[in-house]
Amino acid sequence: MKKIIIQEKIKIISNSRVGRNHFRLILCAKRIASLSIPGQFIEVRVAEGYEPLLRRPFSIHHVKGPNIEIFYQAIGRGTEILSRKKAGEFLDVIGPLGKGFSILNTQYSILVAGGMGVAPLVFLAEKLKECKSKNAKCKIVVLLGAKTKNHIFCQKEFKKAGCDVKISTDDGSSGFGGRVTDLLKSVLLNTQYLILNTQIYACGPKPMLKEIGGIVASCGLAAQVSLEEYMACGIGACLGCAAQTKSGYKYVCKDGPVFKAEELT
Repeated sequence: MKKIIIQEKIKIISNSRVGRNHFRLILCAKRIASLSIPGQFIEVRVAEGYEPLLRRPFSIHHVKGPNIEIFYQAIGRGTEILSRKKAGEFLDVIGPLGKGFSILNTQYSILVAGGMGVAPLVFLAEKLKECKSKNAKCKIVVLLGAKTKNHIFCQKEFKKAGCDVKISTDDGSSGFGGRVTDLLKSVLLNTQYLILNTQIYACGPKPMLKEIGGIVASCGLAAQVSLEEYMACGIGACLGCAAQTKSGYKYVCKDGPVFKAEELT
């Protein structure tokens, strides 16, 4: 089946600050919303002119009816411009793009988010909840990792999706004191995850994802990981988002951003 990608001017419903420099952008994008799956992303032109020239990629954070939601951090010129956009304005958007997560109806699903890696996992949790409604034995566990408690986001959204949420902070200010990968190891000491049907989904910095790959391999589990990469074009044309895998270089925007953990080097 040919993949459908849409480019259109989309109206901003709201663009609200939820942290010091974190924002939630809601867009009325009926056609993109109807085609999106967790793990996919959109490319947004944040200004009408040529400064900045390149689009910015954003994971699809949540879909509700005709609306899509983006959770982003204003850390550069492009996202700073985006943070000033108001309800009623329009943005030129392309999407949905990329290869998303494969939703597996396993007994246990463990979602691991490092920092802004939380962005695509809320949509995933909501889709997994639909599987859970068909199988009461299914359980979704979410591990949220961040530097401090002030950098933990989306707890309410995950809990609303019926997830068991566990937190880790590097400074020990909330939850487990240490890295989220150490929390994952601790959780996996509970042998039910190793014996029963378990799938791990993760998004975060590359070192975190690489470590998760090693953890799941040693446990005999499977994981899907979403790479965080700057993707200028979103369709594999600019060749700027190449990532090395065991089968050669892949383009994160076209071949990913979701890969099987064992594919990564």
